[in-house]
Amino acid sequence: MRLRIIIVLGLLVLTADSYSQVVYERHTNEVYNFLSRFAQKGVIEFDDMIRPVSKERIRVALDSVAAYPQRLSPTEKKELAFYQEEYNPGVRKRILRAAGEDFTLEADPVFSGSYQSGSGKDIKSTSSGINLWGHAGKHWGFQFSFQDVNMNGKGLDTSYRSLESGGITGPVLFNNFNKNVQNFTEIRGHLSYSFKNGSVTVGQDYLLWGYGENRLVLSDKAPTYPYLRFDFQPLPWLRFNYTHAFLQSGELDSTRSYTIPSGIFGGIREVQVSKFMASHSLDFRIMKGLNFSMGESVIYNDNLNIGYLIPIMFFKAVDNSIGSGSITRGSNGQFFFQASSRNQLRNTHLYATLFIDEIRVGTIFDKQKQRNQLGYSVGGSLTDIGGIRYLTAGVEYTRIRPFVYRNFLPAQNYTHNNYLLGDWLGSNADRFVGFVKYTPLAKLKLQMRYSYLRKGDAGTLAQQYTDPAQPPFLFGPQLQSNEFFFNASYEYLHRLCFNGYYKRFDNHQSVFVGLTYGL
Repeated sequence: MRLRIIIVLGLLVLTADSYSQVVYERHTNEVYNFLSRFAQKGVIEFDDMIRPVSKERIRVALDSVAAYPQRLSPTEKKELAFYQEEYNPGVRKRILRAAGEDFTLEADPVFSGSYQSGSGKDIKSTSSGINLWGHAGKHWGFQFSFQDVNMNGKGLDTSYRSLESGGITGPVLFNNFNKNVQNFTEIRGHLSYSFKNGSVTVGQDYLLWGYGENRLVLSDKAPTYPYLRFDFQPLPWLRFNYTHAFLQSGELDSTRSYTIPSGIFGGIREVQVSKFMASHSLDFRIMKGLNFSMGESVIYNDNLNIGYLIPIMFFKAVDNSIGSGSITRGSNGQFFFQASSRNQLRNTHLYATLFIDEIRVGTIFDKQKQRNQLGYSVGGSLTDIGGIRYLTAGVEYTRIRPFVYRNFLPAQNYTHNNYLLGDWLGSNADRFVGFVKYTPLAKLKLQMRYSYLRKGDAGTLAQQYTDPAQPPFLFGPQLQSNEFFFNASYEYLHRLCFNGYYKRFDNHQSVFVGLTYGL
């Protein structure tokens, strides 16, 4: 007990008195699930509500887990040792590692290959690239990740907007002679400056907010986008995050577009309408494992506004001052809230998210006048079920009312490059998810999931803005769908993962096998 206390106190002293360079870990890495599960069991506190998280914070969290060896199963001990090799600097060999006085540079190659078959459609995919990162001095961290992806097959969904899988970072290049071939890139990178209680980052990456199998506020459905990010923890129980993102509107700005003298490619230089998103949130720790979070975001276009570049500004007030009471001059604002409970009930994580796009509080219960354009998600999971270590089961329900994420100005939709920033399912829909996850051997992950979803009509802008009564939930033609999904993955070596899944979607089924390295 004394040794454990000394170790924990030592870690706290080190993290309080030192600066740690910020290098973010990819948001899909399995280490997040590993640490989140120990937070769910009450072993550690791990704040991953906003992803990605820095490699240094992950390293400290892993060391905190290591302080409780008596609470780890043999499988968990093997995985802990595996992850500590990855996140302790200089322990694992890289394709490149260079170090000097107050400077490090590390790099790994990135490659992948996969094959998907089902319902008469086959898709082959390969990718290659590089991931490099490091630090300079006591405060600066940097990272660059590039992946060039090539896909071909009759089963390609060239829109990528109707699927749960993430979007693609444009442009998409099609083969002029074969429309079943396409190429795109995934780019992530940042430069960060850290100080005692926070960090400032300029970069391009995915950005996730909230908990759940599917995220209402910010998900990884949209491709990566450039942003400014500010994280600050002024008190042990209070965290603050601010982000200003530069989005693609997909809308042509005819006033700024101009003629190309040569006349090649239509003779018009196309310029898009500028689009931005500002977002900030506060996360309050009520007690160990119990957190409440609240935030605000705004989508605006045309010109960069200094008011939205002030992290602590109330964005709704800025919008009111700009719009002067006219909806045609204003922006598209949102509010969101979340509650998360870890281990208040033993080994259980309960969470709820509320996303408000538009609401009239005074007529919230009046069916003839209400404008309850909001979405919510509730869910929970229980781990170590029946004394079986590493067996986790959970359920989640999401409901998104009509017209959420949409604005009468296309450039102010809650999208980036025409991909939803929030839940991929979109508005006027709901979904039930039940899942079981199990790790029978170290680094071998098994998951079985059942989903049932319903989706109604998108509706018209007149119905959204001018009709006195809002249409009912799930109005219009409905899509109802059942999905059964089984996935197995194994990380044989560091960053070398084998993955395979079977998916049955209504009367369609598909099988996928693949491997990745470096992601």
